[in-house]
Amino acid sequence: MTKQGKFFEDLSVGDTAEMTFPVTEKVIETFAEVSQDDNPVHLDEAFAKTTQFGTRIAHGMLSAGFISAVIGTRLPGYGSIYLSQTMRFRRPVKIGDEVTVRATITALDPEKGRATLETMALVGGKPVVEGEALVMPPRRGA
Repeated sequence: MTKQGKFFEDLSVGDTAEMTFPVTEKVIETFAEVSQDDNPVHLDEAFAKTTQFGTRIAHGMLSAGFISAVIGTRLPGYGSIYLSQTMRFRRPVKIGDEVTVRATITALDPEKGRATLETMALVGGKPVVEGEALVMPPRRGA
């Protein structure tokens, strides 16, 4: 069975999707292994205690990956092509946090078949990553 997201023609400005992701020690360690980013601020508690954060923090790109998951599986969803993403990192994400990611369609370009989405990752209702994505959802009949 092939999974299908929303077609461009079915999207409207204001459409929103949201997912929540737990950030565990295992998630951070797995991301470090896959990305090869072994910065000790993510993996070494003794080192992290000497930083401004006072404890280990998750990779910023882990939250970016959560944003990608919402776009790729929820809105517009399966079949969408990610074209670009801006991000502003606002606060650190720590072990034990839950990151809620929200993507909201802010503009549609019918001529190019592209959707612009506001992207937001939040912990405890406060933004940790803010940005904007440009995606190309599948077209009906294409």
